[in-house]
Amino acid sequence: MAWYAASMVQPQDLYSEYLCLDQLLDAQRPWSDLGGRPAHDEMLFIIFHQTYELWFRQISFELDDIQQRFSTSVVDDRDMQPILARLDRIAAIWRLLVRQLDVLETMAPQDFLDFREALRSASGFQSWQFRLIEARLGLRRQDRIPVFHGHFDDALDPGHKGLIARAEQAPSLYDQIDGWLARTPFVERGGYRFWDSYRAAVEHVLDGKAAGVRQALSGEALAAELSAIERARRKFHLIFDEEQHAKGVEEGLWRMSWRGLQAALLITLYRQEPVLQMPARLLSVIMDVDELLTLWRYRHALIVQRMMGTAIGTAGSAGYGYLMSTVEKHRIFSDLYGLATYLIPSAALPPLPESLRSEMGYRYHPADPPVPRAPHG
Repeated sequence: MAWYAASMVQPQDLYSEYLCLDQLLDAQRPWSDLGGRPAHDEMLFIIFHQTYELWFRQISFELDDIQQRFSTSVVDDRDMQPILARLDRIAAIWRLLVRQLDVLETMAPQDFLDFREALRSASGFQSWQFRLIEARLGLRRQDRIPVFHGHFDDALDPGHKGLIARAEQAPSLYDQIDGWLARTPFVERGGYRFWDSYRAAVEHVLDGKAAGVRQALSGEALAAELSAIERARRKFHLIFDEEQHAKGVEEGLWRMSWRGLQAALLITLYRQEPVLQMPARLLSVIMDVDELLTLWRYRHALIVQRMMGTAIGTAGSAGYGYLMSTVEKHRIFSDLYGLATYLIPSAALPPLPESLRSEMGYRYHPADPPVPRAPHG
């Protein structure tokens, strides 16, 4: 009550103080003004990028909590809900960042050109927060597209380079999720082996397809269809055999571990089982984050082309060409998208053993369905 009474006697602008508005609103200082030729749209350009950096700060804050919860040898079941909530928030932020480009596109190319030279060597490529987020999500240095004939972080100051280096040396979110998947207990449980069961179902599906086309086709059409089925069979063999999978990792076909891949397929195929519903949701939201980051890269590349054509970007970057190449090459969780290659129709899916299904259910659920009562009267 004493604080309340004091505030009534001596009013304070607590809102501005809490948000540090004086410092925040004094942080927009167009460099074109210094040259005596102010460019109106430079204010928009500055606020746009400052807002991005604030959202990057929030994404990093969410990743701190997510990665801390994933850092234990066994992730507590109670941690899954907050992990999903944080990931949903990161996805929502990326949606906003994509839409925010609509505001920047209200600036005409000529209006950007009016202050471009004032930027000197400043470039969005130097956003250390964004590079740190990429590294923490799982973009590896060896997977990055070379630029400036050197490393992507050469232009950063030593402190920021150190932050990125430490993130690259620590387990990324990709590594943590892969490790978490690899520990999934239901891949092998008692006498059940998911890989053996699923492999038999796949062979049955492919054999059925081959038999069907032999009855329906002949000549070149038959040969083409049978060849396609055998190619599909070889694709499945690449993941069913551990040595073949390891070879695929060496060749860059996969990054996910063999055990992690099995678990991800199990979760995807049997996602309706109660204990797998939250893991399936986690895989889905991680794909949302990867998709939105890819969409953001694409929109960013298009707006750079719109503003500068094929000219060299600020700070000597390759501009549009470089950004478009990152759309595909800098994907992080593309292995999860690759799972769709190895799915079979639900009708052909082998049923789980009843004992295993019971373990996957909620413990308070009755073993047998209740017997319906006769209506009164």
